Amino acid sequence: MHLIEIDEGSGYCFGVTTAINKAEEELSAGGSLCCLGDIVHNGSECERLRTKGLTTIDHTALATLPRGTRVLLRAHGEPPATYALAHQRGIELIDATCPVVLQLQRRIKRVYDEPGQPQIVIYGKPGHAEVLGLVGQTDGTAIVIEHPEEANALDFSRDICLFSQTTKPLEGFRQVVDYISQRIQPSAQFRYFDTICRQVANRLPNVSAFAARHDVVIFVCGQKSSNGRVLCEACRKVNPATYQVDNPEDIRPEWFEGEVGSVGICGATSTPKWLMEDCRKRIREILELGENKE
Repeated sequence: MHLIEIDEGSGYCFGVTTAINKAEEELSAGGSLCCLGDIVHNGSECERLRTKGLTTIDHTALATLPRGTRVLLRAHGEPPATYALAHQRGIELIDATCPVVLQLQRRIKRVYDEPGQPQIVIYGKPGHAEVLGLVGQTDGTAIVIEHPEEANALDFSRDICLFSQTTKPLEGFRQVVDYISQRIQPSAQFRYFDTICRQVANRLPNVSAFAARHDVVIFVCGQKSSNGRVLCEACRKVNPATYQVDNPEDIRPEWFEGEVGSVGICGATSTPKWLMEDCRKRIREILELGENKE
């Protein structure tokens, strides 16, 4: 008998749960509903909501929507320009921005409005939806860096204020802080704010411990998930028999050959529980088929 365990700590974070609940609530009320960008970085969940009537649009399409169209803003948040455009065109916004992201946007805006305007730096993934919303608080002037050495683009003789994308790893943020601290000139001030969401950050050590307990680990997440890549790599570091899949169809029988007593299933903050359950069913089918062949 094989143990197939789903990690209790995996699955949607609070922000994603709230956005999906809002979408389903609006869809159940009837009428059309658009979402600006994928509501979550998971193709299977996006497809499930599409069948319920959710239409995914981009910013180009937003500018062409007729007055009165309902548009959901996902958990990642949006720059001020999006709100201005929606107001101008008479679009009804349903704002599902994560409270943690919303608070971060406001903090960045306050610093941007300070006299003297320090260099605002965001530790994050360039082009990520959340990061675009954060940069928008500074009229596009914030500098985005993902690796410590990219900080060389900064002027270390001027004041620097560092923030972080909410889903980045703590260790990476600390490395950026150390890099800038060692180079900032005495005449300049360096302030940094750890704005990483602890609900997300705490998953890193927890998922590592979970992966270490199993012979094989199936990590379920969409290809677009930044958080998923970080967590999957953490699993692989402690358990080389870690495989990333988008859906149950990606699971290969050869991964379970040999002495496999337990299989762990975990995922990103964008991975629905129902999808992990479907993966468990698929693994059970594969293992039972293998036993019948013996």
